[in-house]
Amino acid sequence: MTQRPEARVRHRRGRVKRRAVIGGAAAFGLLGTAVVTTTMLSSAGAAPSASAPAPAAASWPTATGNRSVGATIKVTGTYDGKYQRFRGTGALGGDGQDEGQDPVFQLADGAVLKNVILGTPAADGVHCLGSCTLQNVWWEDVGEDAATFKGTSASAVYTVHGGGARHASDKVFQFNGAGKLVVTRFQVSDFGKLVRTCGNCSTQYRDRQVIIHDVDVTAPGKSIVGINANYGDTAALRKVRISGDGGRKITPCTRFQGNSTGAEPKVLGTGPDGTHCRYTAADLTYK
Repeated sequence: MTQRPEARVRHRRGRVKRRAVIGGAAAFGLLGTAVVTTTMLSSAGAAPSASAPAPAAASWPTATGNRSVGATIKVTGTYDGKYQRFRGTGALGGDGQDEGQDPVFQLADGAVLKNVILGTPAADGVHCLGSCTLQNVWWEDVGEDAATFKGTSASAVYTVHGGGARHASDKVFQFNGAGKLVVTRFQVSDFGKLVRTCGNCSTQYRDRQVIIHDVDVTAPGKSIVGINANYGDTAALRKVRISGDGGRKITPCTRFQGNSTGAEPKVLGTGPDGTHCRYTAADLTYK
């Protein structure tokens, strides 16, 4: 079930030109992703270490071609899109916030999707049915959500490494399932929420973990991460760079009281608390 949006923020859908500030070495590869994931998971609650030098800038990729997708592409193993732009058509031709849309890509447990550009319309983006890796996946104009993580095992790990998303009027990553979500070397602009653990799904999971590391955020935006404190969710933020938010309107971490009834989740608080929202002022850089 897809979470019903909470207090949805409507942002403009036009294209926004911006300087890409996210880094990522092209040769980093999946092995490097696994190393970062393990390191971040083991130190999620630890005090931040000294900042490493900023990585080299990476630009949004230029599409090598365009492909229309009329039915969900189901992925097992590794799917390399070779930087083609995928656009939904027919049943996947929506770019609004209607609930229950099908995804352009559906990833089986353990699948890898890489080097893909999702254009518009993009329907409900990507669904991961278990552990998955999204490597250098770019959303030009987010539809309902960019990606939804739906695994049912507490040992599931969803890794987003590289890539970026623009123009998400509500959520970018919808975390409906169980396990851990790691977002690293990602960039997002003009968005509602970067990550939200499901606040009112009919099936809820406990102790979801979210790790946001080495990420660039550009206003306008509402929230970087929202979690359910009453279900034991945690979020760790490290090396998050926020641009264009002089008024500090983007909330780094919001704690909710989740439910399984479909009711609007209650906000319990914002900011670091050392238990659920794990970060300090040193983990955020404002530009």
